[in-house]
Amino acid sequence: MNRICFFDTKPYDRVFFDQMKGEYGIEIEYFEPKLGPKTAFMAKGFEAVVAFVNDSIDKETIDILYQNGTRLIAMRCAGYNNVDFKAAYGKLHITRVPEYSPYAVAEHAMALLLSLNRKIHRAYSRTRDFNFSLNGLMGFDLHGKTMGVIGTGKIGKVFINICTGFGLKVIAYDPYPDEKSGIEYVTLDELFRQSDIVSLHCPLTKDTFHMVNPETINMMKKGVYIINTSRGALIDSEALLEALKAEKIGGACLDVYEEETEVFYEDMSYTIIRDDILARVISMPNVIVTSHQAFLTKEALHNIAETTLINCRKYFDDNVIENEICYKCSRGDSCLRKENKRCF
Repeated sequence: MNRICFFDTKPYDRVFFDQMKGEYGIEIEYFEPKLGPKTAFMAKGFEAVVAFVNDSIDKETIDILYQNGTRLIAMRCAGYNNVDFKAAYGKLHITRVPEYSPYAVAEHAMALLLSLNRKIHRAYSRTRDFNFSLNGLMGFDLHGKTMGVIGTGKIGKVFINICTGFGLKVIAYDPYPDEKSGIEYVTLDELFRQSDIVSLHCPLTKDTFHMVNPETINMMKKGVYIINTSRGALIDSEALLEALKAEKIGGACLDVYEEETEVFYEDMSYTIIRDDILARVISMPNVIVTSHQAFLTKEALHNIAETTLINCRKYFDDNVIENEICYKCSRGDSCLRKENKRCF
């Protein structure tokens, strides 16, 4: 059996990996700490490491892993903006789970919107105290409102289908529009100006970093709702806070936050939160925050475990890994995957 190690382990991770690891001939050593420069030494002797979206896979971490014999980092998520791909190239192969359940994320985005708009979270707290007053619980009809969807990959398309079922008018922006989809595409500026609600379903890149910022917020309608189940740094958090205070943004549904790494997935209930922006945003009555849980369904966790173990098995068997990615992948002329080989 091949052995791998697993960082940032949570109980729900182990359920599905333990169920399937024997099928793929893999033994797993589970570690609770996140992967980073101070913990990378724990992977000594493991050729493959399983990492997650909030691990710090910078040059220092990569160098320590490589020196200690690691040759594969299997990301158990779709995102990879926390990986220094230039530092990894030629040393560590990087794989990911490109899709696990678009329904999980899209449904969570709509759940956040419904909860915030109809004040479900506040009503739940009230009625448990036998307070049945309706004051302050008024929402608005989604039917007939304009939903602006940024990013029309699989998650974005599922979310659009859900919105259509609610009678929302949907407009979308994507730098690579699917012209055969029947989706109404507009420019990004038009989307910001026309939308009553904006939902983000795009990856974090240098082009999308802080795409919601003071300038773009200024374009939006007064009272606009923002939904983010993608990556925290798509939104300038300080600008969001100021817009909420000024009532320019009427509500925010956040499953991600740009400085979430040391906070999300942990029990911080007995800790002083030193991030003033996060503390103030969470305290606002027109904001609902969940801790990066949009992916958390049985189906998604099963698919994540299965794909991650397949990626590891293919690496150990010296096979081509379809889910490998490197910093040269976007430059098709220089990545060996175009020849149906590994990235390097």
